[in-house]
Amino acid sequence: MVIDILLTWFLHISPVCQALIAGIFTWSVTLFGAAIVFFFKKVNKSIMDALLGFSAGVMVAASFWSLLNPAIDMANELNMKSWLVVFIGFFTGGLLLFLGDKFYTLFSKKKTIKTDKKKRCMMLIFSIVLHNIPEGLVVGFAFGAAAYGFSGSTIASAITLAVGIGLQNFPEGSAVSLPLRREGVSRGKAFFYGQLSGIVEPIAAVIGAILVLKIQVLLPFMLSFAAGAMIYVVVEELIPESQSNTRKDLMALFTLIGFSVMMILDVALG
Repeated sequence: MVIDILLTWFLHISPVCQALIAGIFTWSVTLFGAAIVFFFKKVNKSIMDALLGFSAGVMVAASFWSLLNPAIDMANELNMKSWLVVFIGFFTGGLLLFLGDKFYTLFSKKKTIKTDKKKRCMMLIFSIVLHNIPEGLVVGFAFGAAAYGFSGSTIASAITLAVGIGLQNFPEGSAVSLPLRREGVSRGKAFFYGQLSGIVEPIAAVIGAILVLKIQVLLPFMLSFAAGAMIYVVVEELIPESQSNTRKDLMALFTLIGFSVMMILDVALG
């Protein structure tokens, strides 16, 4: 009874409010994922390296199924040259972090272990935030498109999309908080930055719902841009760090597990 009342209320509010609520939901799941960091009483290198490898797998899978694949489909629907748009976005995203890495090193007075850890943490947070912005826009776009009556766009499909993205955000929240804990960041701060990486989603969802007709043409580029940034962080930071463990084969296995989990979530939930 209560669920029916809430559903009826949700269906009758504006698409912007619907997008906001959906964005808050996806962010809350990120928060729960980041909270995993509280279950570890002490930092064990092997465990944390395994989780780092797991996070790398999650990010690689998300880069394709959550970002590149939708970007290609959207570009085709908009009659764009999909390969060109995706390439430009993907390479630009990776290039931005590459240049940021170089500038950070250049302006650092002294390259120390502490500096390297800080840089790694900043890159990780930035890449996940870049990933979450287009996801939030997609959620907002879905509710806005349903309100405008676009072909194939319904409230049901928008809700399903939001639930799917929300569930995918659980491992993404841990993909930020756990590596930060691995770098020596306190549990509280690791959790804070982990959930903070998802706070952009409700904001982006509202923007997407408001600008649904105008932002659509930019989504393919933005999705592929975020994918390039994520892949750069995975290859340049996460995998090399996890492979510093003496059990390199086991760490690689956890990367496969992380990839598989995210792949299943993306494919099964659409």
